[in-house]
Order: sequence, then C-alpha cells, then structure tokens
Amino acid sequence: MKTSAFVLSLALSSTAFAQDYPSRPVRIVVPLSPGGFADTPTRLLAPRLSAQFGKQFFVENRPGAGGTIGWDFVAKSPPDGYTLAITGSTHLIGSHLYKKLQYDAFKDFTHISMLASGPYVLVVNPHKVPAASVRELIAAAKAQPGAIDYASSGNGSSQHLVGALFNSMAGVQLNHVPYKGSGPAMQDLLAGEVGVSFAGVPNILGQVRAGRLKALAVTTPKRWVELPDVPTMAEAGVPGYEATLWLSISGPAGMPKDIVQRLYAEITKALKDPDLQAKFRDAGLEADSTGGEELLRYMHTEDAKWGKVVKETGATVN
Repeated sequence: MKTSAFVLSLALSSTAFAQDYPSRPVRIVVPLSPGGFADTPTRLLAPRLSAQFGKQFFVENRPGAGGTIGWDFVAKSPPDGYTLAITGSTHLIGSHLYKKLQYDAFKDFTHISMLASGPYVLVVNPHKVPAASVRELIAAAKAQPGAIDYASSGNGSSQHLVGALFNSMAGVQLNHVPYKGSGPAMQDLLAGEVGVSFAGVPNILGQVRAGRLKALAVTTPKRWVELPDVPTMAEAGVPGYEATLWLSISGPAGMPKDIVQRLYAEITKALKDPDLQAKFRDAGLEADSTGGEELLRYMHTEDAKWGKVVKETGATVN
C-alpha cells in the first residue's frame, strides 16, 4: 500500500508540475548564427508561444562548431522544459561529421515536434556557368570533371552535403569550395568567382528574379510556391534526389511526458495560424508540426541517409 501511495503521489505531483508549467521564462537555444535558416522561424514562433503559455519564450543563439556547442549545452541541461533547442537535419549531419561529440543525437534528447521544412535551390551564375537546366549542368560537369566550382557555407555544412549528394546521384564532380558562412559564399557566387551553389530560397529569390542567378531546380520532392516554374531535381533529370532541409524542436532526454505533450499541442496550435504560415513561407519554409513516433521514424531515415553521404564524401571533423 505504501508503494502504491508513493507511485500515486509521484503521478499527481508530475501532473501538477505540468499544469504549472511554465512558471518562469523558457529558453529556446538556436545553435547557429542570428538571421539564418534556423533562427528566423524560431523568432517568429517564440512570441506566439509566449502569448499562448502566458510566460516568455526567448531565443538564445549559441553558435559554433556547426551547432554542436549549443546542442551539447542543451543535452546537459535539466530536463524540466525550461531549456529547448532547435534541432533538425544539421543536428543529424553533425552527429556523423564530428568524431568527438559528447552527446548522442537521439538518446540525449527528447524530440518534441517538427517546426518547418524547405528546399535548397540549385542556382548558377549564368555568366560563369551558362547552363539553362540541370541536364546542361550535368553535361558540362561531365565534359570537364572538377572544373566547375560550387560554393557552400563551410566544409560539412548542409550546403556542402546537399551538393555532395548531387555529385553522387548525378555522377559528376563539381568541385566543392567551402566558405566561412553562407554570406561570403553568396557574394562570390554573384561576383562570378564560383559558378554554382545550393542556397536557401530567401538568399536567392531576389537575385533570380533580377536575372543575376539562374534557378535550375529545388531539392525538395515538390516545387516551391515562390518558384513555381523551377522543377524539382527529380523532374530536372536526377531521379530519386531529395534533400529537404528541416527544423525540429527538442529538449534534453527525460523530459516529463505531460510537459512534452503540452508543448507539442501549443506548438501545433501556433503553426496552424495562417499569418505565421505566410511568414514562414516568406522565409523559405513550410510550417510542419509532425511529432511523436512519426517524427522519430523520419529522423532515423534522415540519419541513415546523411550518414551515408558523410561516409562516402569522407567529410569528417575532429
């Protein structure tokens, strides 16, 4: 009887804790630089959650080492729901790139909900690489193996590996040129120092419309609403190619289920708002609140895919 009473008291206290949550501000760690792919939608979501919960949800950037510094911090934080992280495809890629990580991308986190997903766009500087289609780019690359450069935000970045996947599936050898961030990579692409890149929609949309860049394909399975005339990579001549860049919200392992469920419900509610969805699309993303076992299955599939790409390219970081 004493054991049953103890278990019942624990259950009741857990429920009461969840009902009181949050009683103080909640930190959402973005382990990448301000203003980027992960930061923008998080800053759009945070005030919605603040209004819904009645307590502040604030964004804290902890960039460095491809996001691993921020994720390590969250993995080692108390699992009480007051420290969350933006995870996603880069989180899984990093788990294969970095040899000495102090955390496990699955075991040391509670994965709560998807947040958003979107494409990279394969673009060329038409003055440097006068390819009007993916097939023309492939033909040019096969005619001159290693002669066409593609820019990324750094060795082992999502941009790098999306390009590496293209090389592998298209049977070409575009030469990878890593930069210290997507900004310098875009500057050199526009200047014609490099000819090709896989870039986020917000970074290229104005340049494509102005004719300074040519969009050849999007990396997602479906066309992007802001670029309706740009085919998917599969449509453009690389069947089976798919590289969706996605974001999720996670916390440390061992978070109380009631808090996880409440967070998921409120995140889902916020992401269904048409105004927020429109702002996400302006940022090159589609709101997505996939959660639970479906989210974990997707993450494991993505983990296997990017692990294979990292292994094949040898792109590891000490």
